[in-house]
Amino acid sequence: MPYKKVRNWHWENYWIIGGLFSWLIVPPLAAWLTVPGFSEIIKATPANTIRYTILFGVLWGFGGLTYGLGVRYLGMSLGNSVVLGFCSAFGALIPSIYYNFFPAPGKTTFHDLVSTTWGRIVFLGIIVCLIGIYICGRAGTMKEKELPEEEKKKSVEEFNLVKGLVVAIFSGIMSACFNFGIEAGKPMAEAAVAAGMNPLYQNNVTYVVLLWGGLATNFIWCMILNIRNRTFGDYTDRKTPLMKNYLFSALAGTTWFLQFFFYGMGESKLGNGASSWILHMAFIILVANSWGIVLNEWKGVSSKTRTTITIGIATILFSVVLVGIGNSLK
Repeated sequence: MPYKKVRNWHWENYWIIGGLFSWLIVPPLAAWLTVPGFSEIIKATPANTIRYTILFGVLWGFGGLTYGLGVRYLGMSLGNSVVLGFCSAFGALIPSIYYNFFPAPGKTTFHDLVSTTWGRIVFLGIIVCLIGIYICGRAGTMKEKELPEEEKKKSVEEFNLVKGLVVAIFSGIMSACFNFGIEAGKPMAEAAVAAGMNPLYQNNVTYVVLLWGGLATNFIWCMILNIRNRTFGDYTDRKTPLMKNYLFSALAGTTWFLQFFFYGMGESKLGNGASSWILHMAFIILVANSWGIVLNEWKGVSSKTRTTITIGIATILFSVVLVGIGNSLK
């Protein structure tokens, strides 16, 4: 939403300014406020843990990078539904497959998901989530067929269903790597708790390292686009509202980080399992689609299409309920 207030800047310019705040500036500030001495914890962490945490950050960076493109081509409603739906399913499922081959105390394996009552309910929830994604995608197809090009451009300036779906699916799968990065960086969070820090904020030290990887991917790509499109001038172009552009980009980046600041607090109570991740993603989908309605992205479509996107959203939210029931039984 804040990015929509940026004027006369190219995508790569406002994206990286927001990214500098969300991945480089705000995370260490949050860690400094909540986990005093976080830098010493990072220095004492084994190099292997740092490497894997950064690696997953780099992979997540591809997801974050293409997320912006997915919303650009599909709009807030459909773009977020597809990206975050895939991110929900993969982020919840892949760790259990990993722990099936590399068991660890207290971690859910894929065998647990298919051989226990609670596990089968969780697994069903993941499948229902994917069905919800399909329904949302179907609504997008219906929207494309119903609206003339000029109407689609009014709500989503660069609407392109095929290009948007390809980018959004890739983004959703890669974005799940953020969840894997939290898991890889758990030793840092555990060290913070062992040092007497408030367990509620333990993940903030992990985010500092994890987001270095995300910054690397996005920074390199945005610089390539700046060179290719000759858009370095945007950063100092006084013909544009520079102060407002920097302010709204910074606001977008800061707000983005706050999602994981609060996610980390909830995860410290629920654990980094399917419940936490799917609950987080599903509510992003809910709120994003609410903004999509406010922005008139579905204005002018038939009642059948509006009903379809509503059913898709409801299906994704229902998947959260199923996962919650399964984990409560556990």
